[in-house]
Parts: sequence; structure tokens; C-alpha cells
Amino acid sequence: MLVTVLAACGGSAAGEGGAGAGPIPATNPYGSDVAAEGTPKDGGVLVLGTDREAVSFDPTVQNTNNAAFAVYDSLMKLAPDGSAQPLLAKGMATTDNGRTWRLELREGVRFSDGTPLNADAVIVNTRRHVEKVRSAAHSFATQIETMTALDPLTVQFTLKAPLGDFPVLFAQNQYSGTLGLIVSPAALAKYGDDIGSNPVGAGPFVLKSWTRDSKMVLARNPTYWQPGLPHLDGLEFRPLSDTNSRQASIQNGDVDLAFGAYNQELVAALDNPNLQVFYGPGNSGEFLIFNTTKPPFDDRNMREAIVRAINLQALSASQYNNRIVPADSLFDAQSPFHTDAASKEWPAFDLEKAKQLVADYRASGKNPDFTFKTSNSRPPYAEFVQAQIEALGIKVDVQMYDLAQYSASVVQSGDFQLSTNVASVDYPYPGVRRLFGTGGSTNFGKYSDPQVDALLADAASTTDDDARARAYQQVELIVNKDIPVAWTSRVYLATIAKKEVKGIDRYQSRDLFLARTWLDR
Repeated sequence: MLVTVLAACGGSAAGEGGAGAGPIPATNPYGSDVAAEGTPKDGGVLVLGTDREAVSFDPTVQNTNNAAFAVYDSLMKLAPDGSAQPLLAKGMATTDNGRTWRLELREGVRFSDGTPLNADAVIVNTRRHVEKVRSAAHSFATQIETMTALDPLTVQFTLKAPLGDFPVLFAQNQYSGTLGLIVSPAALAKYGDDIGSNPVGAGPFVLKSWTRDSKMVLARNPTYWQPGLPHLDGLEFRPLSDTNSRQASIQNGDVDLAFGAYNQELVAALDNPNLQVFYGPGNSGEFLIFNTTKPPFDDRNMREAIVRAINLQALSASQYNNRIVPADSLFDAQSPFHTDAASKEWPAFDLEKAKQLVADYRASGKNPDFTFKTSNSRPPYAEFVQAQIEALGIKVDVQMYDLAQYSASVVQSGDFQLSTNVASVDYPYPGVRRLFGTGGSTNFGKYSDPQVDALLADAASTTDDDARARAYQQVELIVNKDIPVAWTSRVYLATIAKKEVKGIDRYQSRDLFLARTWLDR
């Protein structure tokens, strides 16, 4: 599962982050210990501080919407081992090793407008992803050859080629692109393209009001399909894009829960005995993106020079409270998809080697100077990177943009030479394909390698776990040799909450399932 924060995720200066030292360990990465929390209480409104305003509830519109799962639920849900387990759906199975899949729906599930969630509704919604090229799930939906309603509660998907991980596509979040968020067809007919502001789903809550850039209010869905749920009466989402304001809001108790995105928030919360933290570094992480189609980074040696110029120890001291979780590869060392060969291949910090690579580039008659574009969420990070690279004798022009403009006009448009990104991958498919597959929706640097594409296709198609792991290990190794990105750190996407917030159920990308969340007060 892929969730992107298009900014550098650093923190305050060293010494401001508390008593901890060394890399931050995983802490309740998938949520609460439900068995230890006692009997849930009903009632209350949970106030949540987000790091950005949602753009739309339309599942075909790519954006980070922390309320999407609350309104829609999801047909499938990712388990900690990466497998897709039933949620709104009753089950999903293949009859021929991944070419044909049958999705079974639960009986009696209705959208909040009273209409049934049935096979036809799934087909209508899936067809929207096929028709709308802008959808982050478009490239995956178009792998479907036919969709058939075998009966009111069963959809049969016949794919153009076997896809062993097909159920995972029904368990992703809205930003990553998902086929699992189902909108009432009646609402689609009523609202058309305005469905993004008038969502109707089968989730535990319904949208009551939305004052953009101020407050979004959700109320309990009285006809929710799970008896006795949700526990809460409602949710209130407040966009707090300023990191310091968001951190102050959770530290002062103005919000009950915050979607932390930065190291400084996580470190401060870990040191606060009145707060609880849910965090896992996951795979992928924070990295610099090289535009591999534009000079100077269409040259692999120049990409290596940048990697060798950045001192991660100094970065940790100046930007990460001396608590950086360093990254040198696509997958975490504990992941079954990681190979030590990839980490050994990654260029180590070596300023003299970096200078020589730049000198060789100049000697070929080329200019290594470039523009570094990033968001204005934290200028000290951009200044650090600039200083490290200028030590090589390269002139770096830094340009900063607000997050929305940066996302749309810079990164997604490919209008950069060097930029920044953060991507959390809970499970390799389809996140890795998006990051490094040719034409991938988050492959902003336009990296392309035929062998990587073939390996990604093999990994996705197989139902053999060992074969899938070997394919992703080879992808990791090739990517580290080619250096389309410069890894620096794992992510700091955390859920930070007051102690009285119980029943946290999350992805490492911070996406929450809120049906079982309750307040002990």
C-alpha cells in the first residue's frame, strides 16, 4: 500500500526531540491491542487533525483522504502479512491460478441511502476506473477482460492475464488507487462528477457537512452492516497542514488524534506520557527523485555522485533529532522481499568519489548545475541537501512550493530535475510497480528498465509466494544498481492519539478503519 507525502519528512534540530537515541523502532504499527483495552464504550465524537485537506471522495480521483474508509469501508482489507482479507466482501478466490476471480458479497449490506450493495454496484464502480484514465487504479482495472454478475452477490472477473495479487487491488487506499471503495450507483446517477463532495457508501459513517480548509463532520451510520458498530457518534476532521500547529494541537489536547507525518512529531509524541503512538517504518521511505530523462540525472554516475555526497549521519543530527531510521534499499531489512545484495550495492557516503564523478561529468563537456524543487513544508531540509551537494562544486538552485502546487505542478507533471518524495509500501503490489514500473503513477522520475518491468509482471502474476519474493528481490537489486532515487530514510507516518482513544486499526500508511474505535471517557 502506497501513501505519499510530497515533502521531506524531517524534524527539529538535534536535542529538541527527547531522551531517546538511535533509530525509532516500530511501535504498535497495525493498531491497538484490543484484548487489553477492555469493554468498548459507545458515544462521543472523535476529533482528528490531518496534515492536509482532502480533495475528493470520488475513488477515481487520486488524493489522500483520511475519511474515505470511514464513509465507504473497503471490499477487502490488508492484513499485517500483506494478504487481502474480506471486509465488505465475504470472500475472493481464484478458480484457475489467477486468471479468473470470484468476489462474493455479504448479504444484507446497504449503502447509507438504502440501496443494496450488490454485484451490479461493484461492476458499475469498477467500470468507472476503466473509463477514467485519471484514476490511480485505471492501469489495473484495464487488466480486467470481462466482469459478470453471476448472481446478485457474486461478481466474476476474467483477467487478460493471470494476476495472483488481484485481491490486493480491492484493499488499497484512495491515493494508491483502489477498486475496493464502492459508491452507491444511485448516488452516482444523482450527483455525477460532483460525487466527490456528496459521497454515499456503506461504511460506518456518513458525511454531514464539509467546510473546506476548516472542518469535515461525519455522523454515525444507523444502518451500518456490522451490528453494534460503530461505537462513536461521529468524527470531526480538521486540516492542520502546518506541522508545528498540528503537533501543538495533539500535545495540547485540542484534537484527540493526529495523522503525524514528520520525525519531530513522532519523537515528541514518544516522549509524552499522555500520548500513545502507532508507527511502523515500513518499506520504501523518504528519497530524492532523479528525473532520469533530463540532464544531469539522465547520467547514472551523476545520480551516484548525489548519493555519495549526502552524509546521513549529519542529516540525522541536523534534521532528525539524531533518530533517523536510515534507508538504503526499497525494502526493510526484515522484509521477505529484501536481499542483502541490494544494500551492499548501494553507494556509501564518499565525498572524494562524488567529486571525481562530477569532475568526469564536467570533463565530458556537460554542466552538472541543476534546480532542486521541493515543498515549502520545511526549508531546513532543502537547505541541508543544497549545502551537501554544493560541496561537490555544483550550483543548486532551490525552488519551494506549497504542497498542493508542488504535488500537481512539479512532481506529477515531471517538471523537475531533482525533487523529493515519501512513499510507504505496506505490500509490494501494486506500490512497487507504481514507483519503478515504466509509466507507473508515482514513477515521477520516469525511470524505465525492461528487466524490472518483466520481474514486476512475474511477481504480480504468480500465486507462488517464494517465486514472488525472488522476483521482488531482483527488482530491489536492479533499482539499487540503477539509482533512480536516492534513499535517505524510512517514513515517519504515525498515528498519535490521546490515551483514551481505543480500538485503533490502521495501515502503516496511517489509513484508519474507525468502526471499532471508541473513547474511554
